[in-house]
Amino acid sequence: MVKQLIKKLEHNRLLFQAELSVLSKEEQLWRPAPEKWCLHEIVCHLYDEEREDFRARIRHVLRSPNTPFAPIDPERWVMSRAYIKWDYNTFLEKFMWERSQSIMWLNTVNEASLKNAVGHQHFGEISGEYLLHNWLAHDYLHLRQINRYKYFMLKESNPKISLEYAGGW
Repeated sequence: MVKQLIKKLEHNRLLFQAELSVLSKEEQLWRPAPEKWCLHEIVCHLYDEEREDFRARIRHVLRSPNTPFAPIDPERWVMSRAYIKWDYNTFLEKFMWERSQSIMWLNTVNEASLKNAVGHQHFGEISGEYLLHNWLAHDYLHLRQINRYKYFMLKESNPKISLEYAGGW
């Protein structure tokens, strides 16, 4: 099962690359609402999550299961790290590189050690396997978000053209 999860993370790298690499500046910065993230911020978020959340926390579970996680705040990073000032293409490339590094590293992990767990104040005991499943789920949530944004950008690009023929969203 673990190897399948890793293969899916690897496949998602290709999906992210395909979905995010051919966007105009306007598409990168489009927001469905003023308080929502744009695709530019999502790319930066994915980059940070790759390094500082999922991979780092699985590594922590493997190496230091008896110590708590360092706190992180990915939602606040969008503003505190000023993602919007980061170069979109640079960070898309960095995210792609980091995902490749994650896949290579995950393929070296002893599957049994993913049963190690760390206590979390909100989620209870979190194992490496739990984190791996949630990493993949996080990918799927953002892939869904990206596709939703693209659909609504298309819809907004020419309001006179109905998208009903395509089917229901």
